[in-house]
Amino acid sequence: MNTPLTPHLAPSAPRKKHRNLAQSVVANIAESIRGGSIKPGDKLPTESELMRTQGVSRTVIREAISHLQASGLVETRHGIGTFVLAASSPSNFDIDPETVITMRDILAILELRISLEAEAAGLAAARRTDAQLEQMRTALDAFQKSAHERGDSVAADVQFHLHIAQATGNRYFVDILSHLGTTIIPRTRINSARLAHDDPAAYLDRVHREHEDIYNAILRQDPETARAAMRTHLSNSRERLRKVQDSMVIAS
Repeated sequence: MNTPLTPHLAPSAPRKKHRNLAQSVVANIAESIRGGSIKPGDKLPTESELMRTQGVSRTVIREAISHLQASGLVETRHGIGTFVLAASSPSNFDIDPETVITMRDILAILELRISLEAEAAGLAAARRTDAQLEQMRTALDAFQKSAHERGDSVAADVQFHLHIAQATGNRYFVDILSHLGTTIIPRTRINSARLAHDDPAAYLDRVHREHEDIYNAILRQDPETARAAMRTHLSNSRERLRKVQDSMVIAS
């Protein structure tokens, strides 16, 4: 019988920024999972226990768990708890998500995603099930709700892209996106809206509309339109970051 594990999660060092706190908790738990001190099938400690051992608030713990879910490391079963998932395959990637820091790194990841996810969207349109389509819809609704409430929309954003990957029926698409985790969302690494002097709410609204275009093409089972919609979505993000990069160069 699986029991909650508490002694293997070392408390994180105090940090000033909320996002850094959540990332620190994610790193601690992920390290315990990858190191084997917490094994697939094990139940994570309760929120209260994690708050005590990690020295952070409940909000930070919930954000960290959302990121772990989006990365495919854990799943939360309603009314039962959060459990560690088995790795779908050994990860031999040389890409370390924690090293994706600079604008050049983020743009490089976007270039990779354009080629990878455009094809994934096309395959998803051809192969998706009704259940998978419903999962995409749920993620989109969660994204819109978080954006309107000025909450953390990253987890729902990642989930939408992961559900598309899962609908391809090809586990390697899922493996790559799961490995990259929240790194696939540029705003987790850089506040491009602020740097571009853009309204964050308007930016998230544009992202939502682009997501809807992708979803509608998959709903209609139209592979070519799905590919084009995903390519447009990711290319828009890339061009936005390029403009920010150019303005930073000019300013310097």
